[in-house]
Amino acid sequence: MLAGLLAFIYGFFIEPAWRLRVGKWRLTPETWPRDRQLRVVAISDLHVGEPYVGLGRVRQIVRRANALNADLVVLLGDYAAGHQFVTRDVKIADVAPVLAQLKARFGVFAILGNHDWWDDPEAQRRRGGPNRYAEALKHAGIQVLSNDARKLSEAGIWVAGLEDQIAVRDDRGRWVGLDDLPATLAQITDDDPVILLAHEPDIFPKVPARVTLTLSGHTHGGQVRLFGWAPVVPSRYGGRYAYGPVREEGRDLVVSGGIGCSKLPVRFGAPPEITVVDLGPARQ
Repeated sequence: MLAGLLAFIYGFFIEPAWRLRVGKWRLTPETWPRDRQLRVVAISDLHVGEPYVGLGRVRQIVRRANALNADLVVLLGDYAAGHQFVTRDVKIADVAPVLAQLKARFGVFAILGNHDWWDDPEAQRRRGGPNRYAEALKHAGIQVLSNDARKLSEAGIWVAGLEDQIAVRDDRGRWVGLDDLPATLAQITDDDPVILLAHEPDIFPKVPARVTLTLSGHTHGGQVRLFGWAPVVPSRYGGRYAYGPVREEGRDLVVSGGIGCSKLPVRFGAPPEITVVDLGPARQ
């Protein structure tokens, strides 16, 4: 009984509120130049709201991320709180200026997640944008990608961002996406590497080999992991894209464990993390 009580206290109060790790992965995708290095820092699923992710916690995450010397910072969506146990709301208008303090050599880019759409009743009625989370981030100076691709000439790469895949309800009440992968990739006009931001990793089987790396969040690593296995993962593919690097048919995906919680405010064996992906050979 004591062990169960300690596990409960750890999973509901300590790990989600106090822990913050840096998950690091080094990859050299097949279409990545072998002599080029790039550090991408990804922050996903903040799910901002007290008591776990208040503005103080967001400031801590920004400080930690800035200490990682990123070439590129990406925000992978779900800024909105994702559970019903929030003791105090934290508005995106207050969060966005803190996130705007993130620093990276080639810039900071953001996409939206499903909760950012679900938490915007007006956007739901319109079944599309403008979305208040996107507008707040843009107002703070953060570049938001909504089925857009941007060329970073100095870096010699493209950054593409998909809109969310379960954003709004259709006439039958089903969650449907606003994402358009073909239109997004059609904006790419040369052979330079492409980094694709997609909140849900379920799009990955449709991503062509032309894309060098896909970065996703949404799963929170399952939120509860027992010896590396997550019993519940919010994906139609189960644990296939639950967490970390995945390589399929020469294509690469990295799924961030994210920061906050969804459904229940619990994390056990899946601590909040800032995800670092180092592309290319190790720096000497």
